[in-house]
Amino acid sequence: MSYIGKEDEVQQRPYWRWSKVDFLPEESFQNWNTYLSALSQIYSRFNDRLLSRSDDANEITQLRKQSENDMKRCLTWWDLTWFGFGSVIGAGIFVLTGQEAHHHAGPAIVLSYVASGISAMLSVFCYTEFAVEIPVAGGSFAYLRIELGDFAAFITAGNILLESIVGGAAVARAWTSYFATLLNRQPDSLRIPKGSYLLDPIAVAVLAIAATIAMISTKKTSQLNWIATALNTLVILFVLIAGFAHANTSNLTPFLPHGAKGIFQAAAIVYFAYGGFDNIATMAEETKNPSRDMPLGLLGSMLIITVVYCLMALSLSMMQKYTEIDPNAAYSMAFQSVGMKWAKYLVALGALKGMTAVLLVGALGQARYTTHIARAHMIPPWFALVHPKTGTPINATLLMTISSGLIAFFSSLDVLASLLSVSTLFIFMMMAVALLVRRYYVREVTPEINQLKLAIFLLIIIACSMGTSAYWGLRPNGWVGYVVTIPLWFLGTMGISIFLPHQRTPKVWGVPLVPWLPSLSVAINIFLMGSLGSPAFIRFGICTAAMLVYYILVGVHATYDMAHQQQKLDALKVKNEDEDKEGKP
Repeated sequence: MSYIGKEDEVQQRPYWRWSKVDFLPEESFQNWNTYLSALSQIYSRFNDRLLSRSDDANEITQLRKQSENDMKRCLTWWDLTWFGFGSVIGAGIFVLTGQEAHHHAGPAIVLSYVASGISAMLSVFCYTEFAVEIPVAGGSFAYLRIELGDFAAFITAGNILLESIVGGAAVARAWTSYFATLLNRQPDSLRIPKGSYLLDPIAVAVLAIAATIAMISTKKTSQLNWIATALNTLVILFVLIAGFAHANTSNLTPFLPHGAKGIFQAAAIVYFAYGGFDNIATMAEETKNPSRDMPLGLLGSMLIITVVYCLMALSLSMMQKYTEIDPNAAYSMAFQSVGMKWAKYLVALGALKGMTAVLLVGALGQARYTTHIARAHMIPPWFALVHPKTGTPINATLLMTISSGLIAFFSSLDVLASLLSVSTLFIFMMMAVALLVRRYYVREVTPEINQLKLAIFLLIIIACSMGTSAYWGLRPNGWVGYVVTIPLWFLGTMGISIFLPHQRTPKVWGVPLVPWLPSLSVAINIFLMGSLGSPAFIRFGICTAAMLVYYILVGVHATYDMAHQQQKLDALKVKNEDEDKEGKP
């Protein structure tokens, strides 16, 4: 049972309930007349939501009441570090390394991982400061609501949910393929042919098991993640030791067969292998000491992961000539070429353990994103409820698992793989912008002239980053465009540093070298986005348009009603307090 109500009025309600008010409690959806009235006010409501901002106290205190019960604070920096490993080191390193080394980067794939790792580390810095200052389950959604407003947060939320659902389905399907390899069978042999589809009940079962564990207990999920990740780490150590033992330095020549363009094309794709660390930020609400544990867990795990990825890429490139690398089973075939055919089973086992950890951490992180999005009423608040006994968001977990399961059963939607990279890079770019806004702008404190300066400098940074990316795509061997865009980016960043005073100083831990590191994060993320090609952006545009339709029909009205209802309650509370003071003798 759960409890809601005013300070002196407590009402007991069951967790499992299905009434209309639990899904659409807002005034705009009470009947068709109220809904049509709301639609007639779309312009004013959209403008209100576009300009509105949340604040730290609202995200940390007020919105959490929508869940009716608190999540259990049970995680330490040790849990978060292992979650970092589990969320990132999955099938990506085993699949993408060989694929991109063969097609784009050659032996320079190690530099692709360096470039992506630097970008990921810069994003981790931004996430860490927010997670320490605003320890809530919403992650980037909550942070952007505070700094950039409801509309920017909604676009981000849509991309987060899309990335989580499709990404979870892809990992589950890959789990089935690796499991078949472990049984010495063809990757599709465990799927059921049905017309043009290959049905995958095993992928659905794996998603369901991971979700069930996540719903039962966060701490137990952490313990299972330790085991899966520790086993995966042992396999990775074997790959590194055996790989370097059979290394041949002549395989590194030529080191740059496709030039710098190949390095960055590969970097944009292998960035997917770093994806998942943002799930750790969503666990701040369940962390015992966020100000200490979040920086240690996020930064520590990402630094080690970057080093591991670079070493694995280097070992593969030294074992086998890049032209001979099998894009579909790189490590297995590389070991076979040096007389270690049996090692392919060990590689498959490592990938399987890694993907199991990814699914476990994903089940946790994705549900917590969903919970906070529902707390803000951008999706029905029924998904915000936290179970009183388990302390976990069961409804949100079910939503994400069922959605991923439906896709995984029929298809992994590989056509959306590049879209996921665009979504991830877009979110991380927005986070860097949000951090700059947080440091240099405080409502009702920052003078208007400084607000204008900040907006101009940010536009210069973003425009120059886009210009650099576009010029790279059009003239990869040119240099004239960079003479314009890079110095202007530098001047825009320097303008913030010189002409704008800091408006907010982190209380405990903050990103160093602001504004330079966040500005560099913006530039790198946009540059990598530009390396993905037009099809990814076309799909991104289509998905964003679909999100906007939902926002106009539902989201804007639900969040508008919630915000203004809270304002009425606050005004009523102030009025009652004033009346009480006047009534005292």
